[in-house]
Amino acid sequence: MTADVAVSLSVLAVVVLLSDATRRLLARALRDTGLSPYAAELVSTFQLCCCAHELKLLSEVGGIPPQLALTLTYVTSVAHGLTFRGAVGNPCGALEHAWRARSAGGCAARRIACQFAAAVMARAAVPVIWGMGLSGLHSRHKLLGFRCVSAIHASLPGAAAVELMCAFAVQTVITHTHSVEERYRVHAVAAAITAAVYAGGGVTGAVFNPALAFSTQFPCSGNSFLEYCFVYWLGPLLGMMSSVLLFDKLTPAFSQRSAPLHVPLRTKKQT
Repeated sequence: MTADVAVSLSVLAVVVLLSDATRRLLARALRDTGLSPYAAELVSTFQLCCCAHELKLLSEVGGIPPQLALTLTYVTSVAHGLTFRGAVGNPCGALEHAWRARSAGGCAARRIACQFAAAVMARAAVPVIWGMGLSGLHSRHKLLGFRCVSAIHASLPGAAAVELMCAFAVQTVITHTHSVEERYRVHAVAAAITAAVYAGGGVTGAVFNPALAFSTQFPCSGNSFLEYCFVYWLGPLLGMMSSVLLFDKLTPAFSQRSAPLHVPLRTKKQT
């Protein structure tokens, strides 16, 4: 198992480093074209999906201890946060930016298209890496035909509710740490992601990202395409919307209603 973990860690490191180098090159090459954000989105989502595939393999097939799996989740989340360079890597995040007018609707749609394209690319690339047989784990998975089974271990409404709550929690942390310095903020967001994976991982895999789920969960047997859409697309979308509406609309409205009226005290005029 130690050798398998070491190889997987090497794969994760190579994916992050190559993706970061590609982002830098594309940013320079596309600097004056307006396409740089979409290239970053494509590369970053590809990086996210490839790393998630490897972590999923380690956890489900490799049988690593849960503590190690959570530690790797935290470390890779920090690495993504430090290297994404403005990319979101999540369709819900792109829609949230459009809602807050940080980007236009057309820009959000193009970002989402890049994210799903990267998810498909990662789904095709990862079996090629595993097929090299770099570790015993990769070789065993190749012999099994790269098969995977559904991570949903609850009723569909219950599973969708778990994805909703995970997305709600992570989006809330993202919203409330927006003004925090980036090098500290990534750790807060990574901690929220790790906590969500710990809480919901045994029920749905705790993906709360439609593009990532399309890459890692949709190819698995056990549920239909529409069932996966209900759990992994609708659940996170409603979770993100609930967080945004609660803290952007409802909380300020209740705060204004409950604010005390400040009536100036009149002092008696002394004679």
